Amino acid sequence: MSSSSLELILTSSPDGPIITYEAVTGTTVAKFSGSRIPCRGLATVNRGLIAASHVSLDTGAGWINVYNWYGSTAFHNFPVPEPVAPLIAYPDGEFLFAGGISGSVFCLSVSSGEVIRSYAAHSKAVSSLHLSDDRSLVISGSEDGTIVVVPTFKVVVEAFTEEDLIFHKWKAHSDSVTAFNSGMGTLVSCSMDCTCKFWSQGSNGDLIRTVAFPCAIFGVALDSLGLGFHAAGADGLVYEGVVKDESMESLGGGYEVNAWSKRHGGSIVSLALLNEGKNLVSASEDGNVWVWDVEKGEVTMVLGNEMVSISDMIVAKGSGDFGVRKGNNIEVGDGSSGFFTSSGLCHEEMIKTMKQITEIEEDWDVLVQNKKRAIEMLESAIETYERLLKLILKEATKAIEVGEEEEEEEEQVKDDGKKEDN
Repeated sequence: MSSSSLELILTSSPDGPIITYEAVTGTTVAKFSGSRIPCRGLATVNRGLIAASHVSLDTGAGWINVYNWYGSTAFHNFPVPEPVAPLIAYPDGEFLFAGGISGSVFCLSVSSGEVIRSYAAHSKAVSSLHLSDDRSLVISGSEDGTIVVVPTFKVVVEAFTEEDLIFHKWKAHSDSVTAFNSGMGTLVSCSMDCTCKFWSQGSNGDLIRTVAFPCAIFGVALDSLGLGFHAAGADGLVYEGVVKDESMESLGGGYEVNAWSKRHGGSIVSLALLNEGKNLVSASEDGNVWVWDVEKGEVTMVLGNEMVSISDMIVAKGSGDFGVRKGNNIEVGDGSSGFFTSSGLCHEEMIKTMKQITEIEEDWDVLVQNKKRAIEMLESAIETYERLLKLILKEATKAIEVGEEEEEEEEQVKDDGKKEDN
């Protein structure tokens, strides 16, 4: 693996530090402390930052800690209305999405740390978050087994009400949704109900197939061609699924599923592909991280067992020369010449950036202000016309009254003249 495609493995813990390993050598290159991170609570941000959900042991309050590669402690804390667990970051680094225990999804500005939008997506806690492979959709899964799909631009544009946000919602599993992945127009959801389900990412989210397992599944990695997958078993096994008949793939053909022989000592909480799909990394709740040869299904490297337990694991990919930095014993830079993205959550090309979306929001605000000014001008004109009409009516009434008085005087003169003649 060349230095231009550096890959780092980040692991988190509910009671220990974030540990970063270099993927090729397995060397521990950085540690970040001060966070009690729940499941799915780790994300990398395009600006060379690491975001981690944190739940206070003393108060139960939640916030998001933000780290950079220059120090071992959080340099910023983003408060959130309630404890959150799953995190994802938009690839351009402008926004973070967090799933709350109430079932709400929160969108935060990375620049300000403020919650700019929240919406009630589920009736129970949000257990997993995902951005579609084209970044156009925010997908959330819950402990209630439902999946909710929301267009990304609607989340960050205030003009849309909460009622207008949800594009699609359905009951996908009989138990908690644990993880997502997507590729080639297909969304894959994993669940505590011992299934992985493959869905069309079209308008209806139609079910393509269901793959059953002997245990709960906590993660899935898809190969680049969509012809196979690897699933993280609660029994500590990695399950490999291969399409039985490639000619039937487009018609929803089934998978042949086999378990690799070596077993972790606890549930596998996350897995991801490395080295252009040649290797797989799996992290277990017992604190072990293994790197596998995908073709052989064998463990080629065991990373240092420095953690009592692991709550999440992601792969950060960098492009370009990261430079040398002092202070945390890691030869990576601040991301200015490259960037970090979460493997399986983001890809390098975007169809629409958040900057374009914020420009739309600004144009919308201008339109709304112009509309308000136009209404105010119209109301002012109507008020002026009303005053003018009242004045005209008053003058007309006065003229009528004067005319009637003159007619009465003329009649009186005539009557007086007739009396004199008589």
